[in-house]
Amino acid sequence: MKNGFLSLLLIALMGIQFSCSNGNSSSASGATASSAAASDGLSISGTLAGAENLKAYLDLESFAATRVISKADIDASGNYSMVIPDGVKPGRYRLRVGARRLGLVFDGSESNVTISGALDDLDKYRLPITGSKSSKELTDAMNGMYTKSLSEAQLTDIAKNSSNPFVGLALAMTHFRSATEETLDIHKTVYDKLKANNAKPSDLSAYSGFIGQIEKQMSLQRIAVGKVAPDIDLPSPEGKNFALSDYKGKVVLLDFWASWCGPCRRENPNVVNVYNKYKSKGFEVFSVSLDGLDDRTKSRFGSAEEIEQQMKRSKDRWKQAIQQDGLTWKGHVSDLKKWSSAPAQTYGVSGIPRTFMIDREGKIAAIGLRGAAAIETELLKLL
Repeated sequence: MKNGFLSLLLIALMGIQFSCSNGNSSSASGATASSAAASDGLSISGTLAGAENLKAYLDLESFAATRVISKADIDASGNYSMVIPDGVKPGRYRLRVGARRLGLVFDGSESNVTISGALDDLDKYRLPITGSKSSKELTDAMNGMYTKSLSEAQLTDIAKNSSNPFVGLALAMTHFRSATEETLDIHKTVYDKLKANNAKPSDLSAYSGFIGQIEKQMSLQRIAVGKVAPDIDLPSPEGKNFALSDYKGKVVLLDFWASWCGPCRRENPNVVNVYNKYKSKGFEVFSVSLDGLDDRTKSRFGSAEEIEQQMKRSKDRWKQAIQQDGLTWKGHVSDLKKWSSAPAQTYGVSGIPRTFMIDREGKIAAIGLRGAAAIETELLKLL
């Protein structure tokens, strides 16, 4: 599960940090110290061989930007010590020395954290950490990932079931980034745990956007020439369900349209002409209407009664358009959710009319056919 399709997005999103409302007060910015931590504060210290006379930084990782919250000089023996007098909030951090970085996760209760070892091992997660249970859990998981001493099942278990959801987030964003059902399940589980731990709405929104990109990529992977067409099973205007899978063995033009769509209505005669010409030879049309109301449209109305009235009007317009345009085939379905239509989202439909030619085996043979000539040319290859 190491496909890199989201590499660019991950660069932007790797810094997502969720600050829970029940955390400690804000940390100090840019503090430099060599003494022990003040009471209720956080001290991070240790010895880093190979880092003599450099500087160590503690960064807070956030969606907007990575921010330095503390720094310290490393002496000639590799010793360093930094203090954050007010402590830190739960979230994701990193210890940075030169080009080396070590991801950390704090739960907000830490007071004295020790990180020592060789500088070269910093970004390989081979340094022992004391004083932070969450950081040690993350370090052990990341080291197990790099050394392959932990299986995919074990890494999945840590990401989904860590007592600190920020550990799950850090591991998920680093390792589980391919567009698969398993990856999606991991991220949704982490998201739910973060939400349950009172993550800020803006941070949840950022993570939700990342999850949405995974879902979109999965949809694009499913919807391609040669792929099996995902099934659609929805009611007709009369309430009878029709399923796309019921048409297997025939060549089907899957047509997304709506009564309110001018280009769709102008395209309908082309579809009708081809249908009437080839319906006796194993050709069918399966029409999915984007009539109805999505959440955005519903928000324009002030009451449930108004929404119900508008839904009825929209459904009536759908039925009228079927009659007016002579769409005589039986396969007319809709969930009446307009742009929130589940099939439209599955097929990645962002504009209509949008068509998919499906062969007798139920596989997508062509996408975006418009005009009688284009539809007929592709159809003749499949009949």
